[in-house]
Amino acid sequence: MHQLLPRRSAPHRGTSVPRRLARAAAVTTLLLAAGAAGAAAPAALAASEPPAASAPPSAAQLVEDYRAVYGTPGVAAAVITSGGVERVTSGRDGDGREVTASTPFRIASISKSMTAAAVMLLVERGEFGLDDPVAELLPEFRLDDPRAGEVTVRQLLTHRSGLSIRTNDEYALPPAGTAAEAVARLADRHLAWDPGSQFEYHNTNYAIAARLVELVSGQPFEAFLAEELFAPLGMDGTLATEGCSEEVAGVPDGHEVALGFAVDVPEMPGLCAGNGGVISTLDDLVRWMRFNTGATAGPLTADSLDTLHRATAASDGYALGWQDRRSPSGVPLVGHGGTLATWTGDVVFVPGDGTAVVVLTNAAGSPGELSANLLAGVMGDPILPIENPFTVLNAVLLALTVVIGILLILAIVRAPRWARRRVFAKRPLVVLRMLPIAALVVAGALLPMLMNANTGLITNWVVTVWLLPMAAILGIVCVGLGLAALVCRIAGYARARRRAAAPLA
Repeated sequence: MHQLLPRRSAPHRGTSVPRRLARAAAVTTLLLAAGAAGAAAPAALAASEPPAASAPPSAAQLVEDYRAVYGTPGVAAAVITSGGVERVTSGRDGDGREVTASTPFRIASISKSMTAAAVMLLVERGEFGLDDPVAELLPEFRLDDPRAGEVTVRQLLTHRSGLSIRTNDEYALPPAGTAAEAVARLADRHLAWDPGSQFEYHNTNYAIAARLVELVSGQPFEAFLAEELFAPLGMDGTLATEGCSEEVAGVPDGHEVALGFAVDVPEMPGLCAGNGGVISTLDDLVRWMRFNTGATAGPLTADSLDTLHRATAASDGYALGWQDRRSPSGVPLVGHGGTLATWTGDVVFVPGDGTAVVVLTNAAGSPGELSANLLAGVMGDPILPIENPFTVLNAVLLALTVVIGILLILAIVRAPRWARRRVFAKRPLVVLRMLPIAALVVAGALLPMLMNANTGLITNWVVTVWLLPMAAILGIVCVGLGLAALVCRIAGYARARRRAAAPLA
């Protein structure tokens, strides 16, 4: 589940997932608050304080600061320079084991850089060109749109194919089980705009690319990556899966974190073939970054790596599986983030310099901020404070849940008295008095769609439960207790009316 950001690891460009969800949920929260006529007091914002000493904080301290702000159970990070590699591991995995440099992490959309490399391997071998139409190489790639025949391989990898969440809901359930199935599901879909005319980060682009690799190579995508990319680079602890939640021996669950409490839970169901299904370790991603910086040789030429890393003015800052970034001092950087519901990560390097950073975490968060600070510590840039936008939001959601829950419980308990007071009132007035509770029920039931209206990201209750559990709890309280309150008031009103009419019978 994964769009993009220049500096943070999130699925959408320009803003991280936590901040986008916080913004969307805040709007929805205001609607629910109005319905309940309740107010919630904000909690204090947790933030990492700038270092008091003149010396920059160590990499280990930056990792601990990040964990404290986001409540992240486990982090593995590395700072790679010409002088060597500094590895920092902290916390525990979902099985309670200490995080080490060989602990497996789901790396989410960082996987896209590997899918793009797999495509480039086939380009180097003369199998096809980046500007060849996908439909000519992959006959099963068909949409109910004649413009689909114009989509090129390069446009898939730069997210300029015209595919969009507006016309292809890639979060719909049940998810596709394979890349081939994801391509087949496009048969009745349309492009949102002409190929090459507009950027939109869309994971299905990379599922199509994975299927293209399968068809051209004659191998399953996972096998091609293992044999042609991972093995030559010595990435023995790395593998690819098709499902985001696919169980793999030795890979523990990630975590949901809210209000400082972390719970290990399975990953949200989804298709990750080509777009986010790689599982790797800190040590292996160090190898991956050293290959991409040119520090070590590998299966691609320097020219091909440059093509993968180089974004153009027409590509909206997105290259081929990599993003164009800038340091606070304006130094060009290349990186990519990765976000699943229970795992996040970020990688970034300085082109031509060899300096790189890897951050892997086993919970939601904004690891791009940590990678930026780790890199800043090497480059002499200022260390920026890290803030968790969910700290206040979750506190407000909890307060609203408590307030609305209490009000609805009181409505249930007092339903008989409420009914007796209105036994002789006109029915339209009685119905009118029930509308606030009914509005809460409707708002709670439509919570995912209300949030989707603001972000285009959350589309169903399953996604809401995984990405914003406190909002899901609020919605459940509104629906469950709201319906109970309505039933009690209606039943109480009916009984009161019967009793009032009984002497006249």
